Amino acid sequence: MPILLDDFVSAFSLFAAPFLRLSGMMVVAPIFSAPGFNFRTRGLLAVLLAGLVAPSLPPPPFESIFTGRGAVAGITEVGVGLIMGFVLQLAFGAAVFAAQAQSMTMGLGFAMAVDPQNGVQVPVVAQMFVILITLLFLTLDAHLVLISAVVQSYNLVPVGALGIPNEIFARVVALGSVVFTWGILMALPVLTALLFINISLGVVTRAAPQLNIFAVGFPVTITSGLLIMFIVMPVYIDVMTRIVEMTAFESLRILG
Repeated sequence: MPILLDDFVSAFSLFAAPFLRLSGMMVVAPIFSAPGFNFRTRGLLAVLLAGLVAPSLPPPPFESIFTGRGAVAGITEVGVGLIMGFVLQLAFGAAVFAAQAQSMTMGLGFAMAVDPQNGVQVPVVAQMFVILITLLFLTLDAHLVLISAVVQSYNLVPVGALGIPNEIFARVVALGSVVFTWGILMALPVLTALLFINISLGVVTRAAPQLNIFAVGFPVTITSGLLIMFIVMPVYIDVMTRIVEMTAFESLRILG
């Protein structure tokens, strides 16, 4: 059966919309953007999901994705996907931020390891936090929630939309400030305890100047920091869970 070129271009344009939005999301979203997630597998997953979503979408308001309006709409699709994936990435950024603040205060800032999520060097405490929030991310099915949010986002930003409203970027900035505030609160117990420990070491050093503060201070701060982290670990898990749930919910709500 012959296939008309116009019908093929129309069907391809409808398929390209969810493919571009899903691909943009996977470029920056946690788990999907990890170096261990093969690029070819990521592309095949985007193609499969786009093939499932495309039949449920209304026809685009342009003739072809290869026209000027179609190209602008394609850029908008990628931008929406990038924003939705970036919202979830904020949760991981908050965890790394909290861990780095604690590492510097504990004296472990020089102990670096490769972050399995982003492929960059971070303190070993941050690596532990990244692994922990990744497990929570998968346990809460946040990756499935994100894919569902991308599909539902067509109710807010339909196919063929030209440009992204400025209000969406303002909401992303506001959400980032809230998420990183949670990160600071997560690190606050260790930072407060180590502050008092450092003050105590300073008083001891003042009273006994012959005491080598570097030989005594580092073991005390590292041991105390790790002990406090072990004590408040349930709080870490609870806060990370709330951050992941909040960002997963906001990934769709931020568009409306």
